[in-house]
This record gives sequence, structure tokens and C-alpha cells, in this order.
Amino acid sequence: MMAERVEYTALDEEIPELNLGVLDLTSQDDFILDEAAGHIRENLEDELVQEALEKGVDLRQYSRQIEGELREVENQSIEDYIKESQHIARLHRQIQSCDTILERMEQMLTTFQADLGSISSEIQTLQEQSWSMNIKLKNRQAVRGELSQFVDDIIVTDGMVKHVLDTPATETHFMEQLHELDHKLNFAKLQQFKDTAAIGDVKDVLERLKFKAVTKVRDCLMGFVAQFRKPMANYHVPQNSMLKFRYFNEFLMAHHRHTAAELKDEYVDTMSKILFSYFKTYQSRLMKLQYEVVAEKGDLMGTEDTARRGFFSSSKNTLKNRSTIFTLGDRACVLTTELEDPVIVPHAAAKSDKKFSYESLYRSLNYALLDNACREYLFVVDFFAVSGDDALALFNAIFGRTLQILQKHMESYVSTCYDAIGVFLCIHLNGRFRRIVNRRSVPALDRYFEKIDSLLWPQFDRILDLNVGSIRDCDPSKLSNVDVMPHYITRRYAEFSAAIVGINEANPDDRVQRALATLQGEVENFILRMAAEFPHRKEQLIFLINNYDMMLSVLTERTTDAKETESFQQLLEARTQEFVEEILSPGFGGMIAFVKDAESALEANRPIRVSQSDVEQLVRGFSRDWKKAIGDIDHEVMRTFSNFKNGTTILQGALLQLLEYYHRFSKLFSHPPMRSMSVRSELINIHNVMVEVKKHKTAF
Repeated sequence: MMAERVEYTALDEEIPELNLGVLDLTSQDDFILDEAAGHIRENLEDELVQEALEKGVDLRQYSRQIEGELREVENQSIEDYIKESQHIARLHRQIQSCDTILERMEQMLTTFQADLGSISSEIQTLQEQSWSMNIKLKNRQAVRGELSQFVDDIIVTDGMVKHVLDTPATETHFMEQLHELDHKLNFAKLQQFKDTAAIGDVKDVLERLKFKAVTKVRDCLMGFVAQFRKPMANYHVPQNSMLKFRYFNEFLMAHHRHTAAELKDEYVDTMSKILFSYFKTYQSRLMKLQYEVVAEKGDLMGTEDTARRGFFSSSKNTLKNRSTIFTLGDRACVLTTELEDPVIVPHAAAKSDKKFSYESLYRSLNYALLDNACREYLFVVDFFAVSGDDALALFNAIFGRTLQILQKHMESYVSTCYDAIGVFLCIHLNGRFRRIVNRRSVPALDRYFEKIDSLLWPQFDRILDLNVGSIRDCDPSKLSNVDVMPHYITRRYAEFSAAIVGINEANPDDRVQRALATLQGEVENFILRMAAEFPHRKEQLIFLINNYDMMLSVLTERTTDAKETESFQQLLEARTQEFVEEILSPGFGGMIAFVKDAESALEANRPIRVSQSDVEQLVRGFSRDWKKAIGDIDHEVMRTFSNFKNGTTILQGALLQLLEYYHRFSKLFSHPPMRSMSVRSELINIHNVMVEVKKHKTAF
């Protein structure tokens, strides 16, 4: 390493000397010096130079060696060129031949390029011509289509003329050509506003065809309307036929409004008369089928049962010719199973001598009205193409007189009707009919049913007020045949209240509940006034229990959730408990009084004050008579109460109350001074009493 460092140092010292010896530097040659220095640095950085310097080779000698090697290589190369001179000459000739070929190809390509430029220009020209021709073709096709359509829309063919003039209006070919004529008339009218000259060529022909078509259409439709007026004709048949030709009316409305108005007026006038005559006759015949005996103003709940023996009589002839006033029976069927039954046929019912309540006649009449009105409304909406207020106005023009006569009939009937159940059934029939017409999307009868409701509701309230007043003004002291059995007034109330509540359950109304609450209050007051007519409390209790039980049974059986049952149930339980005390008093009154007094003393922490003789008398009296007393109670209870189920309940309640009193009486012997009494051993075992009580447990 030290030797290498010495050589590098010697080299560094030698290079400056070499540079100074060769170059005579002046200030003007600084630029040349810099280039030389740079060249020297580049040579020194060469790998071969650095390798020679590292080996300590003399650069001048190394340079002469390299030059010699280069000359040797050059000489060898010259010799090689000389040896290959023939090949090089041949290669030269080949290159010249290729240059000639390439030159010719260049000329050909130049010519081809020029030709391609010419072809591209021609193609562009052809594209422009094609685009122009395409536009012209589209324009011609559009014009041809418009012109062809215009010609088709305006031309009147021989076939059209023939069918419009000769084909019957009811045939399909006439209908098809009528559609085509309508189209051409509308098109011609539109073109007149555009001042199209061609319209003048066909205008007269189209007008003549239009008037001919209007005449045939009018005659056809008027012929259908004329069929309505034939005796015994079913107008539904020609009406259905008219619907098939509803387009005739559209054609008249579009091209001859005067004829369309004439047709509408003729139809309205004809149908108005037909429907008025039909319903007037039908209503008159229906009313002849009503029960001969109907409720009058005096037929009220508080009316004496013997006041109108002819009405309240149970004879078969009378029952056949009257409807019930306070009982519902089968009358509610008009709201359920009979609601949409076929209407009553008067002559068929007359042959069988069959009579009906008013609500059945009302259902039949108004269901016929509903069915015909819905059909008519839907027909005029469909055939005359009207809707909304226009449809209602046209319907009222047809049915107006018919609805008026039905309303007047209802006003006349309601003013003299005192059958509250019948009126209430008619009110609910209106509600059912409204739902039917709403289901059929027919609003035409809404006002009619509102008007009928405005007649029925006040009369229903008035009849209830009359019944309330009759019960309020009823004097129990003036009534005949008074006994402890359920009173006919309370029975009437129970049947009537159950009927109204049962009908009202399907569609509750608070007005009905308030009216019935008032009626119930008056009935409860009447029962109390009636009970006061009996001299003994036991008879009063029996009367009250029988009436409360009867009303509760009727309401429970015929309604699902009547509010009246809660009140009567509470009253019945209270009076039953009081009656149990009364019926136990004759046989066991002494023991019961003794038990109550002794228990009161014990509750007040006072000693029981009783003589031994009194206790012995009570014990021995019970032992002697208790079985007979129980039998007497059983006989009296079952004989007293009309409802055996209720009587059994009361009997069981009385016997259970007796067991309780006897059990309490026995417990008193565990307290002084009764604890030490010898009579204690004579007490009847309570189990023996229970066995005897079970013998009287009769099931109903």
C-alpha cells in the first residue's frame, strides 16, 4: 500500500511537469487550457488508463504499443477487404439494383397516392349526393303519407254512401260506416278552419249523408222509446237494446244537437209517465194487503187491557188481520233474510188472502223503487253520457213525480201511524237501502231517503212520548184484575224495549237509547206505584220480583247487551233478598231475631241477656217444626212465582239463608250464658238440616 501511494505521488508530480513542459500558457489561452485539462481528466477517468496507472506502466510506451496494435488491426482489415473485394462489388451492384427498384416503387406509390386522393374526393361527393337524395326521399314519403291520409279522410266511398242510405240502422255495417262518417265530418270541420280548398268538393256530399244518417238514427231510437208505451210491455228489454246503440246518441250530440235534445225529452217524458203509473198502481195495490186492524192513537202501553177488546183479543180471526204492536216476533226478518227478496206480487198475495205488516209493504215498495232507480240511473249515465249533477238532474226529471207521490204517501201514513216498531223498522230499512245504493254507486236516492227519515224519526219520538205519557198518567187504583203476576203493562214494555233494542243493535243510535231510558224510568215508577196497591209487604215483593224477573228474562233472551238488564238485575236481587227474609219469618222469625240481637250484643262487647226458658223454647220449637216449615216455604215459593226457574232460585236462596241463620244460632251456644244450658244437647245437627234442604233442590 505504501508503494502504491508513492507511485501516485510521483505521478501527480510528473503530470504538472509534463503539462508545463509542453504548453506555453498565456492569459489568452485560458480557454484552450481548460479544454485540455478537461480532456486529460476524461482520459484519466478511463478504466484502461486507470488500470495502466495502477500497474505503473509508462503511458508513452503504452501509447506507442496501442498505436502499433491499431496499425496491425488496420492492416489485417485491409487484407480482409481485399480478399472480399469481389463480394463487396457484387453487394454494391445489388444495392444499386435495389435502389432502382425502390425508386420505381416510390413512383408507383406516388401515383397510387394521387389516385387515392381523387377516389376519396369522389366518395365524399357521392356521400353528399346520397344524403341529399335520402332527405328528398323522406320528404316525399312524409308528403305522400300526409297526402294519402288526407285523401283517405276526405274521400267518400261508394260503400259508405250505400250503407248509410240503404242499410238498416240496426245492422253492424251501418254502425261501422256511421263511425267513419263521424270521423270524416269532424275532419272536414277541422279543415274548414284551415281554409283547405279540397273540402269544397265533398262538403255537400257529407252534409247530405249526415242528414240521412241523423234521420235513420232518430227513427231507430224513437222506435225503441215507442216500444216502452206498449201495454204490458217490459221496458227493460228495449232499454237493453238501446244500450247496444248508445253510439247513436253520441252521433246526434256531435252533429245534430236539436235531434239529440228531442230524443232525450221524448225518453224522459215516456219513462216519467211509465214509472209514475207503475209505482202509483203498485203502491195502491200493496196497501190493500196491509193488516186490517192497525195501531191507533189509543193503543198505548198504559192503556187498560180491556179498553179495546176487539184489538187485543186473541181470537184467530183478529190475529190473522192485525200486526203486533209491542212484540217483534218475525217482523225483523225484513232487515235480514227478506231484505233483498223478490218484491210482493199484489194479485198473487190477494189470491192467497195473505196480509202483511206495513214494514213488509214498505220494504217491497222501496226495494222495487231502489232496483228500478239504480237501473235507470246507470242507464242514463251510460246512454246519455252524463255524470255528476247532470246525471242527477236527468234522473230527477225521470223519477221526480214518482218520488213525490211516494213521499206524499209516506207523509199521509206517518201522520196516522202509532206502530212504533213498524216505524222503527222502516227507519232501519232506509239505512239498509242506503248501503245497497252506495254499493251500486248510485247517489240518486240519497235525498229521497233523507226526506223519508225526516218524516219517520219525529213520528217515532212522538209515539214513544205518547207511551211514556200513558204510563205516567196511569192510575194503578183504577186498574182491574190486579194480582201479583207480571202486569200486562210491564210485559208490553219488556217486549217493546227488547224489540227496539234488538233492532237498534245492528246500527246503534243514541236517540233511541235516551228515549228508552226515559220509558224505563216511567215503567219503574209505575211498578212501584202498582206494588203500593197491595196491603202486605210480601205481596208487594212478590209483585215486584215477578215483574222484574219477567222484564229481565225478555230482555236477556232477545238482546245481547241491553243496558236495561243491569238496572233490572240489581232491583231483582235487592227485592229477592228482602223476600227471603219475609218468607223465613213465619217459621223461623223468632230464631232469626234472637240471632241478630245476640250477635249485636257480642259485637258491642256486651253479655248476651236471655232467659233459659226462651232459648229452650226456640230450640225445641225448631226441632219440632223445621221440616214442616221448609215444606211450607217450598210450596209457597213454587206457587207464588210464575217463572219456575226464578222460583227455584228464590227457594234455594231462602234455604241457604236458613242454613246460615241456623249455623249462627248454633255458634251462639259457645258463648255464656248459653254455653252451660242443657238444652244445647237437643240442637238438631246442621248436617241433618243440609240433607233435608237438598231434598228440595229442584232443577228447572
